[in-house]
Amino acid sequence: MNFDTNENQKLIAKTIQDFAEKNIKPRMMEWDESQEFPVEVFKQLGELGLMGVLVPAELGGSGFGYLEYVTAITELAKVCGSIGLSMAAHNSLCTGHIMQFGNDEQKKKYLPKLATAEWIGAWGLTEANTGSDAMRMRCVAKKDGDHWVLNGAKNWITHGITGDVAVVLARTGELLDSRGITAFVVERGTPGFKGGKKENKLGMRASETAEMIFEDCRIPQSQVLGNVGEGFIQAMKVLDGGRISIAALSLGIAKGAYEASLKYAKEREQFGQPIGNFQAIAFKLADMATKIEAAELLTMQAADLKNRGQKVTRQSAFAKYYASEVAVEASTEAVQIFGGYGYTKDFPVEKFYRDSKLCTIGEGTSEIQKLVIAREILA
Repeated sequence: MNFDTNENQKLIAKTIQDFAEKNIKPRMMEWDESQEFPVEVFKQLGELGLMGVLVPAELGGSGFGYLEYVTAITELAKVCGSIGLSMAAHNSLCTGHIMQFGNDEQKKKYLPKLATAEWIGAWGLTEANTGSDAMRMRCVAKKDGDHWVLNGAKNWITHGITGDVAVVLARTGELLDSRGITAFVVERGTPGFKGGKKENKLGMRASETAEMIFEDCRIPQSQVLGNVGEGFIQAMKVLDGGRISIAALSLGIAKGAYEASLKYAKEREQFGQPIGNFQAIAFKLADMATKIEAAELLTMQAADLKNRGQKVTRQSAFAKYYASEVAVEASTEAVQIFGGYGYTKDFPVEKFYRDSKLCTIGEGTSEIQKLVIAREILA
């Protein structure tokens, strides 16, 4: 495995750093306070090719691999977790699901619009009573001639209100049947499809999280992704890649918190010297740096395997579990290093602290990652 940064990664990192300095940093706390989802930023990211990182060039995307993708998410998350999260969800979940399981007609119809951010994507698996227990979903699709009629609601959906197109998982068979769930592509404006409650969150506040509601929503057979009954199996494969995204998101937040802490430890003086000279602070920084390095290696290992078309279930769970826990630990220590200032919104670490916790919950909790890992190693 060679994880030397390639030229594409260097270019992506520099592009995002310049973009973030001009277009994200000046307003990110404003968006955070108001919970505004800054659609215009994602349109601009689309122009830079960052909303279709993995989409082939002939379908309007950048045609890059997972190493470049991890770099892009990490660099965004070093500045603002919300922007990194929404970019990752758009790329990995909605766009990624259509790219992996759509037919040629569906790919040609949707991927160019998603890759350029002409359309923002959403992905609906979770429901109010079925988070990790997805096979008990109550959102049901029933066949009616050459259409399906969809009824139910999805919760905790990134871009649930704003998204122009959603991939929705609905039960088409018996309860608890892993082959009784089907994936559908549903466009905003389809009668019976609407956004619902927007969640008021601790962190990631500029990334929209909301309900999607379906009331007698008629969907043509042509909107089925893959075969009827394959939706749950497809979703699990999509989440294998999605967990690499959350690992990258976690890595970015951890790096952002660490870099801010390192700078502060060199500048802040107490007892006549920089606080970084004190072992209590120096050891915190040493622990942060070591764990971030390990998280990055796990994330890049999973990305490398994904690039090579190999199974990544175990490695993506390793990366997601470890990196997300490191993000929480690093941002917690960052607040401690900043002391009272770390508890204020005048410095960046309180936002890293709030944003980091989602990484241990979204796309499979840390406990679910342990379950996945345990099954893999005991198989």
